Amino acid sequence: MIAETVCLVSCGLVAYHHLGYPLALKALARRAPPPSNASGAERPGLPSMTMIVPAYNEERFIAAKVRNCADLDYPEGRLRIVVVCDGCTDATVERARAAIDSLGERAERFELVDQAINRGKVATLNVAIAACETELVALSDASAGLPQDALLKSGRRFAREPFAFLTGAYSMPTGTKAQKLYWRYQTSLKEDEAALDSPFGAHGAFYVFPRAQWTPLARDTINDDVVLPMRIVQRGLRGVYDSSIVVVECEDDRPADDLRRRQRLGAGAMQQAVRLWRLADPRRPGLAFVYLSGKALRAIMPFVLLAAFVTSLALSLSSPFFAFLAFAQLAIYAIGAMGMLFPRFANLPVVRPIAYLVSGYSAAGYGAVRYIFGDYRTPWTRVVPSTFYGQDEEMLTGRAAIGKRTLDIVVASLVLVVFAVVFVPIALAIKLESKGPVFYRQLRVGLRTPRQSRLFYLTKFRTMRTDAETKSGAVWATERDPRITRVGNFLRKSRLDELPQCMDVLRGDMSIVGPRPERPQFFAMLEREIPFYSERTYGVKPGITGLAQVELPYDSSVEDVRAKVLRDHAYALHVSEPGKWLATDLGIMFRTFAVMILGKGR
Repeated sequence: MIAETVCLVSCGLVAYHHLGYPLALKALARRAPPPSNASGAERPGLPSMTMIVPAYNEERFIAAKVRNCADLDYPEGRLRIVVVCDGCTDATVERARAAIDSLGERAERFELVDQAINRGKVATLNVAIAACETELVALSDASAGLPQDALLKSGRRFAREPFAFLTGAYSMPTGTKAQKLYWRYQTSLKEDEAALDSPFGAHGAFYVFPRAQWTPLARDTINDDVVLPMRIVQRGLRGVYDSSIVVVECEDDRPADDLRRRQRLGAGAMQQAVRLWRLADPRRPGLAFVYLSGKALRAIMPFVLLAAFVTSLALSLSSPFFAFLAFAQLAIYAIGAMGMLFPRFANLPVVRPIAYLVSGYSAAGYGAVRYIFGDYRTPWTRVVPSTFYGQDEEMLTGRAAIGKRTLDIVVASLVLVVFAVVFVPIALAIKLESKGPVFYRQLRVGLRTPRQSRLFYLTKFRTMRTDAETKSGAVWATERDPRITRVGNFLRKSRLDELPQCMDVLRGDMSIVGPRPERPQFFAMLEREIPFYSERTYGVKPGITGLAQVELPYDSSVEDVRAKVLRDHAYALHVSEPGKWLATDLGIMFRTFAVMILGKGR
């Protein structure tokens, strides 16, 4: 009954969020009365305005952005444009200065701020906005092109009505068909949200708000274009969505860039759902409806989809209805995965939106999990193409990277759900046999690139006594090692000790399949003893299982590691070839289950 309830509720929420909510929002928006202050008389003159353009490594766009800002209509003496370069390491500052100098008299509107240290976008905005003395503040991305009358229209609206913020429509002329379809849908939603009460957040490419209503943002804020305006909305004001102001995004998203952007949106949605909970105020039912049905539900939607799939799959043998639900979801995810992996297949009209949604929710779920586990606390960075043996820093890029990460999340989640029933018995057995914690965390070397080596804490069920390395220090386990407990010996043979590593996979530190992560204490020694040892995890995340793990036992000597290194390199060559990683990973996963069932681990 519990599984059936979870399945039906999850499927109902999915249907409501994607179909019921947009239809209900449109119906309510049509019946909503116009704002009570919409007919207010415009005051003489336009409010003073400062437009801030934060820039970090924007050398491709900054000169065009300066020229675009110089062409904007606004009364002389009422507009100030501040370009803030946040510790740029490329030619952004030089190109911005040259572009401003070339404007002649129009350069008087501009101020160029060159911060020597990269503070992060939110910290940069906090300092820049605090220094503003104008009535209005406009924020705009360096890669966004504004229509000539964007500021004029905004100023006139604020001169007539007290608003929380104003934002315009968003256009991606060079985006994919799926991206264009997505933004048309978002434009329609925001228009309906604005008619009902207020659009939920602005487009970061361009929005305007009253300086007097601003308060500094927390440094770890992910999406300033949602949190900043909606905090003003919380004070009782409404936002404006002016679809006649069409902002054009000039930057092209590569598949890998789009993936990272949607990961960040997923993390931001989770943060907003938590920090903006006061928007569910019943005294503003329209806004509460938009928050609960839109933003809050969108933040947890990846987990709702996962719950619907897992429970329907578990119930598929007990009922034709649940079997149909499981098959329908499996078909959708299969179509989405094929669309991500094969571009020609993705061009089919039916496949395109499915692939975009599947990849989007996979990325958003990954971003939400990373946020829950403490990621996204660092300053902003721009995705800069880099080279490594003719490729990006990761061996897998674009659709293959999305597909492998999606597979990691799905498999890790399924393993945790299916094996959740054994966690309690294992924990009790460990505690009854020996003193100490149930879980054992150990520092390991993760993904390596030409520029850095990432360290992370690997999590396993404890299989040794707590004093195992008190006298000997860090040493490899040996056959019939007296430090291993009886329960630990069983866990190692069955590989059940590695189940908690699925949490490391969800955090993004590991993959399901990949080279074994090594301890830093052994790394330098192995690098000296084994040629090309350090390159085994270049561009490839370490895995819970892998080609070396299923073919060879646990390491007990340098010779054991030497044999595994060859297999690690062979695996990396396989996954670097498009189309081969899926068959390789699935084959290794099936072989891993055989090792667990037959107890071949050591």
